[in-house]
Amino acid sequence: MTDPLVITTADGPLQGREQHGLRSWRGIPYAAPPVGALRWRAPQPVTPWTSVRDATEFGSAAPQSGRIARSGGTGEDCLTLNVLAPAFRSVQRRPVMVFIHGGAYNSGAAATPLYRGDSLVRRGDVVYVTIGYRLGALGYLDFTEHSTPERRFDSNLGLRDQIAALEWVRRNIGAFGGDPDNVTLFGESAGANAVTTLMCVPAAAGLFHRAIAQSPPAASAYGTERARAWSREFLELLGGGDDPVRALTEASTDALVRAGDTLVARGADEAPGTRAFAPVVDGDLLPRHPLDAFAAGLAHPVPLVIGTNAREGTLFPRFLDIIPTDPVRIEKMFAETDPVQKSRILAAYPRYPDRPAAVQLGGDVTFWEPSILVAQAHTTAAPTYSYRYDFAPNLLRWTGFGATHGTELLAVFGVGDRPIGKAAAALGGREGLRSATNILQSHWLHFARHGHPRETWPVYSLDRRETLIIDRGVRVEHDPDADKRRAWIGYRHRR
Repeated sequence: MTDPLVITTADGPLQGREQHGLRSWRGIPYAAPPVGALRWRAPQPVTPWTSVRDATEFGSAAPQSGRIARSGGTGEDCLTLNVLAPAFRSVQRRPVMVFIHGGAYNSGAAATPLYRGDSLVRRGDVVYVTIGYRLGALGYLDFTEHSTPERRFDSNLGLRDQIAALEWVRRNIGAFGGDPDNVTLFGESAGANAVTTLMCVPAAAGLFHRAIAQSPPAASAYGTERARAWSREFLELLGGGDDPVRALTEASTDALVRAGDTLVARGADEAPGTRAFAPVVDGDLLPRHPLDAFAAGLAHPVPLVIGTNAREGTLFPRFLDIIPTDPVRIEKMFAETDPVQKSRILAAYPRYPDRPAAVQLGGDVTFWEPSILVAQAHTTAAPTYSYRYDFAPNLLRWTGFGATHGTELLAVFGVGDRPIGKAAAALGGREGLRSATNILQSHWLHFARHGHPRETWPVYSLDRRETLIIDRGVRVEHDPDADKRRAWIGYRHRR
């Protein structure tokens, strides 16, 4: 009898495991390890194998500092993905949901317990995929100007990794019971930036058929001039300005991570509103800035769900101080903005420069305002659905966070009965979280299966700007925060 946990892919057979009614395959290589001569190169094909490969453990996360690094689960050989599917067979192929994790393109991992996807797979009868990709300098700095005939450096490596993973899905997901013609790409924060960016990458055409962008910093992509300035600064921090090729080839991963962390910390104060680790408008893989592509109607015409949380900014000053949430950074961010427009924007935050108003402004300019630009532009290309996530359990409200950045993930992944969900609702709000979970999961899964949310969520239009407000209950508002939206019209992000 054939073992249902042994799946034969285009590269070779994989041994998975079954637990609690789900089948999983982990640590599947979708590209060759980007090490040695392949460091700083576009992802290359996997070397096929013939014997059954163990796929029961997660692969390494990309090199980074912080908690994941301390757990020892990082390494440059990080181009792997994970598949989760129901254990019972289905006559029809299942919808596929591919999740890209966030972390400012500098941290995070597909193996993070929050992202396991059990609840989505059980409730939605879907095949769920999470992907690892290169982060930090190894994935998001542009060293192409230092290429030589002997040593080439490619651009947009993290973005190319994501495309390679989606190509793997197209080739192989049918073996896991998934439908390669019904792939929903979704992500949060940097992962949502990946979603909106991939919608503008010609090479990604046809690799996904619906898109969900949860709090995307959609403006975060930069031209080669700014990107190369960051790469030169990085080389100085690395101590390799005199011999870039040697420095980049021989530097340890720890040295690359340390230099990258310093670069990010500097940039938060020196160039607020920008991020050194972000896609590069290289004229090749990414021909034009995503906001320009959306505005011109050139993004892939796939249905899109896009939205943000009510208080995106409150997380950052306390835990990840990288966005402009204080008056000093905000004033510097507006240095190149027309004074009249600047005054109009600040007037939309009446208590500015008080800290709460500054924090709200920083969250808005990073996530909410560019999401509005994407939503309104994409209405001409494909059905678009806008949301705002307002729910916050008592603990988050009483500590001043509210519905801050990333909190919708608790509902999307249905973790109310797991330790992280119980902790968030420890002081009250379990029923509210349960309700928010039901709302988000029902819409996300319906969208993945049918290409549109449930009928209670109307399509976004320019004349009414219908937006689903998700709290303990749900309602539709027309053009919420209209005064703020109008105040930001014409603002140009640094590129």
